[in-house]
Amino acid sequence: MNTEALLSGTHAFNHEMQKVVPGAVNSNIRLKPPKVVFRKAEGAYLWDVDGHMYVDYVLGQGPAFMGHANRHVNRAVAAAVQDGMVFGATASIELDAAKILLRALEWPEAVRFGMTGTEVDQAALRIARAVTGRTRFIRFEGHYHGWLDNVLSLSKNGQSLPASKGQVPEHLTESEMLPWNDLDALEQCLRERPNEFAAVIMEPVMVNNGAIEPVEGYLQGVRALCDQYGVVLIFDEIITGFRIHRQGAYGRYGVKPDLATYGKAVAGGWPVAVLAGSQEILKEFGTGVVNHSGTFNGSIMACAAVIAAQEYLDMTQPYDRVTQLGLELQGALDQAAGALGLPWRSQGLGPLFHTGFGAPGVMKNYADVAQLDNAGYEAFRAYLAFNGIWTTTRGTWYVSCAHTQDDVQLTLDRFEKAVRQWQRSGGAG
Repeated sequence: MNTEALLSGTHAFNHEMQKVVPGAVNSNIRLKPPKVVFRKAEGAYLWDVDGHMYVDYVLGQGPAFMGHANRHVNRAVAAAVQDGMVFGATASIELDAAKILLRALEWPEAVRFGMTGTEVDQAALRIARAVTGRTRFIRFEGHYHGWLDNVLSLSKNGQSLPASKGQVPEHLTESEMLPWNDLDALEQCLRERPNEFAAVIMEPVMVNNGAIEPVEGYLQGVRALCDQYGVVLIFDEIITGFRIHRQGAYGRYGVKPDLATYGKAVAGGWPVAVLAGSQEILKEFGTGVVNHSGTFNGSIMACAAVIAAQEYLDMTQPYDRVTQLGLELQGALDQAAGALGLPWRSQGLGPLFHTGFGAPGVMKNYADVAQLDNAGYEAFRAYLAFNGIWTTTRGTWYVSCAHTQDDVQLTLDRFEKAVRQWQRSGGAG
């Protein structure tokens, strides 16, 4: 496949970009090929600098749940910034944004606004340490909570190792890493060290690696153990929030955390993150005893986007339709892959699902994900891209409110073409 001919403008751009931006990217997740350069996004589609159109299932790594360039959100932000963007003091719009979020989520009593998921996850851990008087926290293999030294890690034989040169390895000793979906492992850890841990932090659905739901009773069991041992339960819903349900994991599984973090879909892709929880815990920020700061926290743009995004979700009530469409797309891909002899497996929830190369069967934890042929799938993903299907390297597909029935058929046609090209190249099959 002559990819240079297909993406001549992209290659030229990356060559120039490399001269001024290391790696020609500003986030390392974009280092892996194909390094396509886009110039426009609208609805469910992307257009690269060479004019090719892609059906987009990355959606900015998840934020564009309502589709790209949502007019309702963009109009609201454009109107709001006519009166300023950041005041260095409280803006009246912050109250409106907080209230609409609390109404939508139903379970929390208070919120704090930030800019990134990494930041609000750290704020959640800090406030948990403050209110418990303990220092360490429990996290799980395969879950992602940002790129800072105390949470960025590789899992090898159950050990937590630095994932980047330049990390301070000692910072990883702040946490204990356990297998997810294993209630016995968590119970044993807390029983043996009952006064050591301030928090348990998890993705309530493991999306960073696979699309793995909690096994029946697991979240309820975690909630009970945290109550028993006085540990703050934190749901990292940066990806799942406002995507898997209007109330996120609480709405889907009925389990209430003490704290939860949200981002991505909360504002339709505008850079804003949220820490939500009980007044009893979050009030410590308000006293000044626990610090949480940021020049752009609660900016006019962020708050206007939050309000407009939540209004749009209220008006359209998209969850049943997006879920059905996602399940239909997943099923169509499974059927086509099987007919063409691709070593394909998938699982998911509808609004997001995961695909990869490996044996059939339900994945329950990171050990299962590690058995997949990730290198083979990554190579195949390039063929999807060059046939106009934009997907994540790690196999997660995000479905938006803007995707339609026609997009399912278009994706299926392009998918089948990509599989045949992959097979002719000597790939799987």
